[in-house]
Amino acid sequence: MRSEGILADPALVRARAAPVRRSTGPLGIGLAGLGLAVVLAVSQGSVSIPVDTVLGLVLAKLGLTSGAASWPASYETILFQLRLPRVVLAALVGSALAVSGAAYQGVFRNPLADPYLIGVAAGAGLGATIALVLPYGTALASAGLVPALAFLGALGAVAAAYRLGRVGRTVPTTTLLLAGVAISYLASSGTSLLMTMSGEQLRAVFSWLLGSFALAGWRQVLVLLPYLALGLGLVFVHARLLNVLQLDEEQARQLGVDVERVKLLVLVGASLSTAAAVSVSGLIGFVGLVVPHVARLLVGPDYRALLPTCLAYGALALVLADLVARTVLAPIELPVGIITSFCGAPFFLYLLRGRKRMVM
Repeated sequence: MRSEGILADPALVRARAAPVRRSTGPLGIGLAGLGLAVVLAVSQGSVSIPVDTVLGLVLAKLGLTSGAASWPASYETILFQLRLPRVVLAALVGSALAVSGAAYQGVFRNPLADPYLIGVAAGAGLGATIALVLPYGTALASAGLVPALAFLGALGAVAAAYRLGRVGRTVPTTTLLLAGVAISYLASSGTSLLMTMSGEQLRAVFSWLLGSFALAGWRQVLVLLPYLALGLGLVFVHARLLNVLQLDEEQARQLGVDVERVKLLVLVGASLSTAAAVSVSGLIGFVGLVVPHVARLLVGPDYRALLPTCLAYGALALVLADLVARTVLAPIELPVGIITSFCGAPFFLYLLRGRKRMVM
C-alpha cells in the first residue's frame, strides 16, 4: 500500500532525523479549550451549577479554601460523583481514539484508517452483546462484566486478524487489512444474530453500540488508566519511527528500522488503547478518523508534534460531544456516537473536498 495524501509529505524524510519543531500554539489552544470545556461540561446538566460555584467546590475539595460552604450540599455530590468522572472518562476515551487513529493511519499509510480498522469495534460489539442478551446476560451486566467481555472481544478480534494476516515472519499491511475486514464481518454477523434473539434486551444493545457515558464513574476511570498508560505509551515512544514508516518499507529497513517490530508494537499499543476505551464507552465513531486530520492541518505530519495534539483535541472533541448529547434534548439523553457521527461526517467531507482540490 503506497503513501497517500497528507501522509506522504516529503518533509517527513527530513523530520526523521531533525529535532522536532514543536508548534506549541495549537497544542496550547487545545489544552486551554479542553480546560474550558471541562468546566462548562461539569456545570451544565439537569441541575445547573454556576461556574464560580464549580471552582469553589474544587478549591474546597483540594483544601485551598476554608469557611462555611455557600452552596447546597447536593452540588458536591452532583459534581464529584456524577459529572466529573463522566467528563474525565470522556476526555480519556477521546484522547485514546484520536491518538490510536493517528497511529493506525501511520502504520497503514492510509488517511482513511481509523482505530476500528482491524476488528476492534466488531469484536467489542460482539463481546458486549453476548454479555447483554444471553440467558445469563442480566447477571453479567449487573456484575459489571459487560466492559470486560467487550474488552476481551476487541483484543480477540485484533489477535485473530493479526494471526490470519501474517505471512511467514512478516505482516503485510494489505493482508492484515483484509483479515481485519473478514473478522469484522464475522463478528458483526454474530452480533446481528444475537440481536435478533435478544427480545427486550435489544434496547440495551443498541444503546451500547451507539456509545454512551451514562454509567460513567470513578471505577471505570481507574480501570481504564493503566491500559491507556501502557497503550498510548507504546505509541508515543515510537513517534519518530512512525515518521520513518511513512517512507516505503524497504527504505525504512535501509535506514536501520525493524519495520515489523515497530508495526507490531504500535498496533499493539493503539489496539490496546482502543479496546480499553471502547469497553467503557461503546462504539463512538469519527473521533479517531477526523481528529488526526485536524491535527495535521494544525501542526503538520511530524508524529512527535502530531500525537500530543491529537491527545488534546481528541479529549476536547469528545467532552463537547458528550455535553451536547446530554443537554441538546434534555431531559432525553442521546447516545454520544450519534453526535460524533452527525458532526464528524460533514467535517470529514469538507476535508475530503479540500483534498480533491489539491489533487486537481
